[in-house]
Amino acid sequence: MDAFTISGPRVPPAAGGEARSLIVLLHGWGADGNDLISLAPHWGQLMPDAAFASPHAPFPCDTGYGRQWFSLDDRTPAILVARLKAVVPVVNTFIEAELAALGLGPERLALIGFSQGTMLSLYLAPRRAPACAAVLGYSGALLGAETLSAEVEARPPVMLVHGEADPMVPSASMVQAKSSLEAVGFKVESHLRPGLGHGIDPEGIALGGRFLAEALANA
Repeated sequence: MDAFTISGPRVPPAAGGEARSLIVLLHGWGADGNDLISLAPHWGQLMPDAAFASPHAPFPCDTGYGRQWFSLDDRTPAILVARLKAVVPVVNTFIEAELAALGLGPERLALIGFSQGTMLSLYLAPRRAPACAAVLGYSGALLGAETLSAEVEARPPVMLVHGEADPMVPSASMVQAKSSLEAVGFKVESHLRPGLGHGIDPEGIALGGRFLAEALANA
């Protein structure tokens, strides 16, 4: 796994000049980095000094379309966690390279995930020290909760946003993630979006943007 390198689309700060923060977007299963980078123009208005990077996951998706951070062909919890854990070094290497290229410290990093990307973000960020500025997770779940208390290294603020009508990852996953994170000392803000399926709506984008802007301002 360490032999893998990942890359993807990037958007420089809307204000021009040097970046003062880095927002890394981790896409969902079956998509690629081109999916979430579309959020950069929206959030760039709130955070004009932020650079955005949206890497493609290292593996072709099981379905043959898009990319995946880890396979879902076996959804046994222990198998999923093992596969998730294996890809973390690849993502950390990408993050460190992006921060170094911009001359930024880890406290200027925000992680955003959608679906499988949220699972990755919520696993990676608590086990990554020093702490990043924030984690924003859409339509995801917390894997590895049973070992979190023993493995937690950092407690960045977290926002979770989930569609009430999500048929892919039930909204109960957000409730469970919030409870597990709060149990080990995280500050978690959560929003259940009425009638929304497995996706991100305009209000979710607005909520996330405000959260990120505040977190980075306070970092």
